[in-house]
Amino acid sequence: MPRLRRWPTLLAAALLAAAAVPAAAAPAGPPPEVRFATFNASLNRAAEGALLADLSTPGDAQAREVAEVIQRVRPDVLLVNEFDYVPHNAAADAFRDNYLEIGQNGARPIDYPYAFTAPVNTGVPTGFDLDRNGTVGGGNDAHGFGGFEGQYGMLVLSKYPIDTARVRTFQRFLWKDLPGALLPDDPATPEPADWYAPEVLDVLRLSSKSHWDVPVRVHGRTVHLLAAHPTPPTFDGAEDRNGTRNHDEIRFWADYVTPGQGRYLYDDQGRRGGLRAGERFVVAGDYNADPVDGDSVAGAAGQLLRAPRVHDTRPASQGGAVAAEEQGGANTGHEGSPWLDTADFNDQAPGNLRVDYVLPSRGLVAVGDGVFWPVPGSPLARLNDASDHHLVRVDVLVP
Repeated sequence: MPRLRRWPTLLAAALLAAAAVPAAAAPAGPPPEVRFATFNASLNRAAEGALLADLSTPGDAQAREVAEVIQRVRPDVLLVNEFDYVPHNAAADAFRDNYLEIGQNGARPIDYPYAFTAPVNTGVPTGFDLDRNGTVGGGNDAHGFGGFEGQYGMLVLSKYPIDTARVRTFQRFLWKDLPGALLPDDPATPEPADWYAPEVLDVLRLSSKSHWDVPVRVHGRTVHLLAAHPTPPTFDGAEDRNGTRNHDEIRFWADYVTPGQGRYLYDDQGRRGGLRAGERFVVAGDYNADPVDGDSVAGAAGQLLRAPRVHDTRPASQGGAVAAEEQGGANTGHEGSPWLDTADFNDQAPGNLRVDYVLPSRGLVAVGDGVFWPVPGSPLARLNDASDHHLVRVDVLVP
């Protein structure tokens, strides 16, 4: 008989029905404390099907390290970036069965009964020569860079029920439909914002992966996990097509969570508008933009960090500060605090950056946070090589 977690929709429906009883029936006590986290785990593979094959047995060394990081931090709700999309949660099930639910190097197993994945734009062909290299096809000409459809996808794991009926995905939202979009400019022409022809903009999507609003039910209360993974603002030319897109992918959530700003938005089911005023949310993901350093468009990350309802707790680690000092290179010229770094990039360029975020709404009460970056020489420092990103967490009370 399949385990209970393999029936997430039925179980979620039952719990939602129970939550519909009058508030007086809810259990008394303090508000629950929930640990939200994001981790770009680099669980992507070069070929379609390779990730599922690797996770189908418990012997993949990298997956074991990633699982141990998760087991050490023990998030309640976790967004995993760069997890290749496989339909029907097949890769998610294999990761849970063969890695997360098996203790790694003395860490306790961890169980996530609920998981959510969905298609993303990576590897989905546009039919146009987006990079203008004279040929059509390949990752650079896809809606999102990828060697196959679903590469570098996303996965949400949760100890709490996911309200699947109310999930909103924005995979097909067109870039041109963002009012005042920062479209890339062809520097060889006098016209502005003309890198892409009108027929390209009629099909080109904004999200390089997707934007997901995943409602999580915490003891009868809803918290919206807002998940995304904007494109790196590099690997382009003077037109800055990736930098401008990264800026607008970040702006999408800033508008979505600001009352009155997201009326223009439409999801893949045709529903319009942003998040309703008063809803609780947590923005999470690898946003590939540091507030002050790196190659992103100036102010890209700040759009979200300064959004009226967003609370930036500034998770930090001593390990990031020590790494920046020991590695030197580009890190010596950075303006941002290395304590806040979340990614260990090339020492010469761009250096270590803060690009991974967990940002709760002001309707939640932050009681703790951190970046899992063990200090070099400490017992868990061996896990720093699990990915070039480090897990970021914020603990909140859900009142």
